Amino acid sequence: MIDDLVIVNKIQKYLKEEYQQIGDSMIAGTVDNMEKYKYMMGQAHAYYKTSQEISNLLEPKERKNEQDRNIIKFGKHDTEA
Repeated sequence: MIDDLVIVNKIQKYLKEEYQQIGDSMIAGTVDNMEKYKYMMGQAHAYYKTSQEISNLLEPKERKNEQDRNIIKFGKHDTEA
């Protein structure tokens, strides 16, 4: 049976390839109207967000530490030394 992480990595690879393919298509000039542009942007956004969410689920500790560095905490615990 295929390991869960192998499946997740294949999904991430697929999402990144599709995202890149949309960008390449847009750069190549295949977008000929605003409706197609909006559709492709929506697809790209969905692929990107899905890939990011998978990454966040795989590395929750790193994400939490990153958030902690960007938060200024106010309150009683900050004034105690």
